[in-house]
Amino acid sequence: MSHDPSNVKLEIKDSVAVVRLDRPEKLNAFTFRMVAQIRDAVERAGADESAVGIVVTGTGRAFSAGLDTTDLARSASGTEPSGDAAANPSADELPALFSYILRIRKPVIAAVNGVAAGGGFVLAMMCDLRFAAESASFTTAFSKRGLIAEHGTSWILPRLVGLSRALELLWSSRRFDAAEAFRLGFVDRIVPGDRVVEEACAYIRDLAANVSPRSIAVIKSQVYRHLSLGMEPAIRDADESMREALLHPDASEGVASFVERRPPRFQRFRGEKI
Repeated sequence: MSHDPSNVKLEIKDSVAVVRLDRPEKLNAFTFRMVAQIRDAVERAGADESAVGIVVTGTGRAFSAGLDTTDLARSASGTEPSGDAAANPSADELPALFSYILRIRKPVIAAVNGVAAGGGFVLAMMCDLRFAAESASFTTAFSKRGLIAEHGTSWILPRLVGLSRALELLWSSRRFDAAEAFRLGFVDRIVPGDRVVEEACAYIRDLAANVSPRSIAVIKSQVYRHLSLGMEPAIRDADESMREALLHPDASEGVASFVERRPPRFQRFRGEKI
């Protein structure tokens, strides 16, 4: 199954949805319209029962260089994008670029094949995991444009790499490579460049073969919601979720597959947003 918007491609195969930014001549810099196309592709994948997880990557030598300079200039001048290009969030949604990924009830992995700068850095950050090619590089870029820590970077980045490291990366806007990103904790795996997408897909296929998609969805929701809770309410919330999990058919299947020493046959689901 595939959908091919002008600069974003979606392919769903073998339990994996691959969302590919496809504007290589511009280092996959995204226009306002392309931002809407990325969202459409991710949400299509999230709603497709055949996809257990989603991989986001770029075509060519870049993951994404961030917002296209023409649209960046429009933003700086106060010119608002029009139509579906704006992709304005609803009233109950966080006003941060790509924040909807946090509410997709499936694993979303950034397969960072090259440079991830500015908005491209934000896209990688908003994904649940980051697999990076050995040649990948990263930069927040905001301070070099006279901007601030945009789109949730001041909240998420310190939780990934630590407070002082986040400040340094945000202040300097310097470029750092995949090896440093891994040492800092921003990247989860470093992969030979020509295998970064395949490794991310293989990870999701392994999940599809061995674990409950519903468990993945609930755990993702727990982890992000509990970041802003104290210990006691988080534990009480987990206890309530556990009671629900024990009544779900996946719990019975998990026990049966273990006792019978066979692969589990967990239910698939559409993965509506939380």
